[in-house]
Amino acid sequence: MSRTLFTSESVCAGHPDKICDAISDAILDAALAQDPNSRAGVETVAGANKIALFGEIRTKAKLDYQRIATEKIAELGYTLDTQKEWGFGPESEFSNDIHQQSPEIAIGVDQDGAGDQGMMFGYAINETPELLPLPIALAHSLTKRIDEAREQKVLAWLRPDGKAQVTIAYEDGKPVAVEKLVLALAHDETTTPETVREEALRQIVTPVLEKYELEPPKDKDIIINGTGLWHIPGPDSDAGLTGRKIVVDTYGGYARVGGGAFSGKDPSKVDRSGAYAARYIAKNIVSAGLATKCEVGLAYVIGQPKPLMQTIETFGTATVSQAELEAFKDKLIDTSVKGIIETLDLCRPIYSQTSAYGHFGKKGLPWEQIASK
Repeated sequence: MSRTLFTSESVCAGHPDKICDAISDAILDAALAQDPNSRAGVETVAGANKIALFGEIRTKAKLDYQRIATEKIAELGYTLDTQKEWGFGPESEFSNDIHQQSPEIAIGVDQDGAGDQGMMFGYAINETPELLPLPIALAHSLTKRIDEAREQKVLAWLRPDGKAQVTIAYEDGKPVAVEKLVLALAHDETTTPETVREEALRQIVTPVLEKYELEPPKDKDIIINGTGLWHIPGPDSDAGLTGRKIVVDTYGGYARVGGGAFSGKDPSKVDRSGAYAARYIAKNIVSAGLATKCEVGLAYVIGQPKPLMQTIETFGTATVSQAELEAFKDKLIDTSVKGIIETLDLCRPIYSQTSAYGHFGKKGLPWEQIASK
């Protein structure tokens, strides 16, 4: 019997990088809500008491960038009441250096070409209901539960930043146990480390593991706040940047990812739409029973409509021939840029919901749908 370990992590919605992703996607959604033909590549940087916007946009929408950013910051738990104490909030210094989209990029996009070059990968595996690898699915469930416990005041001492890391033991390629579990929880100064641990185990860890019908690891293998304390959340402690959590956003390192991040980019940017199409293909292949795990690869060149590369890898688990897999893909979706955008209906304000807990495995997103037979 072969025994291996694999670790993935997730971060809470109030993590500095996720604040930036959320602002970038909120701006994109605001633009698409007014003008479905909007083009955007919005980058946000957050630091100690500072927020800065960079990137490119082309839209008919009228956008109040500062209002969008500050409303999102407050929504994530960094309010006027906590601004001074945490060194970040709605009144942090704001700057906007977003500029008009380059005409050299626009000319290719206007002809239904890709907004950039790059490679994208999509993955699915039948080891969780979400058809995601168990380590990343479990890590996302933990960070989502952390945020819910704070927002619902189940654990009123929580502050809006945190992380989860999960190590899964595999035997002959099958997940069998949670080997290690790590949580990082920002909390108030009056709550002791002992209370943080006890309540986190009861209100966060146990409910999530029960959902997946998993036993918790031994107490010594659960680490909560490795340094003992964590009081100041957000960008005052660690700067944030759009797109820096690309492995968290995808498959937790379990499968290959492309070179481009997602948030703040409209669907003409194949970094985003191509990755979504690849996941859509892979998930439908696994859901249809054509393989138990599947990785789909796509690659594009700027200005050209169709991918230069299309691959389907099933790691020896396919139940049909490679030709049948290819035919299934071609019937499922046209992988040209226009074909992806139209099939998945991507020119609409749906992206803010992807900013935290990954871009895959969530109900209601078009690339997560199972196509009708």
